Amino acid sequence: MKKALVISGGGSKGAFAGGVSQYLLNNEHKEYDLFIGTSTGSLMISHLALGKLDDLKNLYTNVNQKTIFSNNPFKIKNVSGEKVISIRHLNTLWNFLNGRKTFGESKNLRRLIKKNITKDMYHLIRADHKEVVVTVSNLTTNQIEYKSINECTYDDFCDWIWGSCNYVPFMSLLEKNNCQYADGGFGSLVPIREAILRGATEIDAIILETEVTQINRLAANNPFSLLFDVFDFMLTNVERHNITIGKLAANNKGVKLNLYYTPTVLTTNSLVFDKTLMAKWWESGYRYAKSKKEELMSEFRPDVLKDKEIKEGFLKNK
Repeated sequence: MKKALVISGGGSKGAFAGGVSQYLLNNEHKEYDLFIGTSTGSLMISHLALGKLDDLKNLYTNVNQKTIFSNNPFKIKNVSGEKVISIRHLNTLWNFLNGRKTFGESKNLRRLIKKNITKDMYHLIRADHKEVVVTVSNLTTNQIEYKSINECTYDDFCDWIWGSCNYVPFMSLLEKNNCQYADGGFGSLVPIREAILRGATEIDAIILETEVTQINRLAANNPFSLLFDVFDFMLTNVERHNITIGKLAANNKGVKLNLYYTPTVLTTNSLVFDKTLMAKWWESGYRYAKSKKEELMSEFRPDVLKDKEIKEGFLKNK
């Protein structure tokens, strides 16, 4: 039996996936052979493959805008309790005047990846025969590509993680092998089908969105916020398509598929990195995975039924 852990894209919401993963690995003692991540998921899977949950938590609860952006193209302000973005005109203009192809630059993220995913980790994963796979979108060939750690050098693997995380055109464009690469989520936000194609027979997929749409957005009031809304609309529908295809493929191949959605909307802008909120989301992910397990167990174990449920059952049978 080949078990896989799949983590979707979701920017700062990756902290929630960290909490879910912590419960699955530490409390459920799950052992995975295959790890596939998109965008923020690609940044997490190396640590998860080695069980380095403390290091991963430290990473995801201590980042901010400066940790990610070397040239931040937007500024954040609070409007009616909601974080709203607007253009940072000078930064964007500087990028254009210097011949850059994007509004902002995320070179700090590249340095963060090299600092936290070390050569030692790279060699340990390969020696342990774990398969760690990163999703990238090749804008030149118009194809989705999946990059396995077993087929990459260390530097190439770090490049693919960086490319997978880059939410173009707000972040850097990865130019490699005469091609231009961007966020893997543009084509495969939830790569369940790829896990099945790679032989997985049981999959835990962490999806960094609610199962049912729960929000009506504030009307966009500047070009940047409108662009974010358009991208979010497209990615939401890519996600739904990926999940539908994944469910059909799992059903066809007899694969056990467990889906972990966020129970509530965490944020409407996943490029806002607030370490206080991300620490809360990590704990929320852990509690959610625990409650999901307890809910499942209550279906089979009368001893964990609540008093109210027992009373209702007694009255029904009386």
